[in-house]
Amino acid sequence: MYRFLLKPKWLVFHVLCLAAIVAMVMLGVWQLHRLQERTSFNDRVSAHTHAPIAPINDLLALPQLDAEYRRAAATGTYEPGREFVVVNVTQDGVVGRDVVNALRLDDGTLVIVNRGFVSNGVTAPSAPSGVVTVTGRLKHSQAAGLGEPSDVGSVTLTEIRRVDLGALSQQFDSPVAPMYLELLSSDPAEPRTLQVIKFPGLDNGPHLSYAIQWLVFTICVGVGWVFAVRRHINEQPGRPPKTRRGPPPIADEFL
Repeated sequence: MYRFLLKPKWLVFHVLCLAAIVAMVMLGVWQLHRLQERTSFNDRVSAHTHAPIAPINDLLALPQLDAEYRRAAATGTYEPGREFVVVNVTQDGVVGRDVVNALRLDDGTLVIVNRGFVSNGVTAPSAPSGVVTVTGRLKHSQAAGLGEPSDVGSVTLTEIRRVDLGALSQQFDSPVAPMYLELLSSDPAEPRTLQVIKFPGLDNGPHLSYAIQWLVFTICVGVGWVFAVRRHINEQPGRPPKTRRGPPPIADEFL
């Protein structure tokens, strides 16, 4: 009865079903790993954002993973005449740009500061003159994604696509800190037209639902394989018809 399962076309069918099941199980497991990574990232970011404010030099001495999203305080003066705008950004559905300046600390190090967001059509305010004290979130340098163009640091930049510290460091003769600040507060205060960069929402993403979907697809393939085999068996010639269960039809009682 089951010899047909060894026929070439059925062997191909078995291999395809098995390959699909293995692939979907692996994709489901991968999504669970991504969920674990996302959860760990969210826990770390939440802990860092609630940690006390610390001097920026103390945080820059830590590994970047331990310093990212920590709130840092820095005092210095903004480099005059050197301002950059990150173009084509959105905040709360509004298209605009981020205003970026370099803050020189007492030791001569330059800290790149994303001072905030302004919508298109609004003039970006100049950086405050004189000594300022700022508090902000420490962030990694931003890198271009696959296929995205990069900013060329060897030419004078005014408009940039992202806060790429590698490119921006080539704009100055002094050393640039390996992380940058997203401004939260400033003394003296920034103009109201400059909006604080919104903190990204922390959620676990769709990874769990994707893992469940791959599990459902895996079950569907297995059920489909069983259905195909049973259907072929039932359609084989010479197979006795199924015995009818239950009482005979009413018409049969009068024959």
